[in-house]
Amino acid sequence: MPSTTLRRALVRSVRRPPWSTEAWRDTLFIAAGIPLSAPVWLAVTSPSVLFPLTALVLVCLRPLTAAQRGRLRALYGVEVPPPLGAAKVSGGLLTRLRSGVNWRQAAYHLLVGPLLALGSLCVVWCWGAALALATVYGWVWLMPSDTPLRAELAGLDVTLTVGGVLLLVGTPWLAALTAWAEVRAAQRLLGPNRAEALERRVEEITESRAGLVDAVDAERRRIERDLHDGAQQRLTSLAMNLGLARRTLKDVPPEVMQVIVDAHEAAQAAIDELRDLVRGLHPAVLEDRGLDAALSGIAARALLPVRLDVDLTERIAPTVEAVAYFTVSEALTNVAKHARAQRVDLSVRTAGGRLRLVISDDGVGGADASRGTGLTGLRKRAASVDGTLSVLSPLGGPTTITVELPCAL
Repeated sequence: MPSTTLRRALVRSVRRPPWSTEAWRDTLFIAAGIPLSAPVWLAVTSPSVLFPLTALVLVCLRPLTAAQRGRLRALYGVEVPPPLGAAKVSGGLLTRLRSGVNWRQAAYHLLVGPLLALGSLCVVWCWGAALALATVYGWVWLMPSDTPLRAELAGLDVTLTVGGVLLLVGTPWLAALTAWAEVRAAQRLLGPNRAEALERRVEEITESRAGLVDAVDAERRRIERDLHDGAQQRLTSLAMNLGLARRTLKDVPPEVMQVIVDAHEAAQAAIDELRDLVRGLHPAVLEDRGLDAALSGIAARALLPVRLDVDLTERIAPTVEAVAYFTVSEALTNVAKHARAQRVDLSVRTAGGRLRLVISDDGVGGADASRGTGLTGLRKRAASVDGTLSVLSPLGGPTTITVELPCAL
């Protein structure tokens, strides 16, 4: 918690009345931590059981840590995630203690936790003392006039009552400060450190990005289905009707027939453009027959000969298949436009959970992504699924593009 947030929390705690819900929540939270540190204090006060109880705490680090996290979550609403390395540490006691995660947990349970429990005990004592002192005046007033204790407290009852009231007002501030210290200590020692938190955040961002890529791919498929089943079918029906009218209507004026002919040709052109658009969004063959058949279709439609070698032995995620398909399609288009090549060799392999695409041509070479060619787009497309793209293109050729993609996201 930043210092500004701490100051605001402390200011709010000073303004709280002693009977407020927040004040009692803080007190309940810190008081619940006292029993968890009782074995350590027993070991300190009884040297004969120092080593056995210390060893017991070290052996019970995991349940003690789980209990502290549960206390923070249930009584204070603070979630302390476990360190990233906690699940990976296994084996005997010495093996677990050699890890940095367990050393931080041991420091909390053997040193920091007991000190905080001592502060919590002081807060509980202050509440009891405040309640007792704040009512001294009432006790004295209710005592019979001939009671010796009333005579002894004469003149002190007002002072003690005022002191109790002041202590009653100040104890919520002390409880809030102790609760904040417990939360900060638990976050630092029982939770992940800064490096682990950053690593966890990177994992969350990676998962979020993978979900976003899948969502975008699913949306492209939905649009492709809607266009194929909706607009394309209506345009096809329109073109058929115009073609039928063009062939059967013979007694219409020439200008009317010319309008029908123009409309028929425009409808056919629109169908061709829409078909190309649908194929660019998500080719149906990729979903129906897989990557091998889709790449065979690209090779057959290419403007230059393509020798295709495909060996897929592992299952590939649909999103990765789409990235591979469009990467090959754009790469072949770039070769046809810029490389002045006579042929292209395309190799597709899966091994070790990775999909490897190698596209090589016998063109003039000199391909450079920094000059604004399509290679930049290919690299970004591969990076969208944690893939890599490398280009080897010396002047005079040949050019080899190697793309590696994960088979699963």
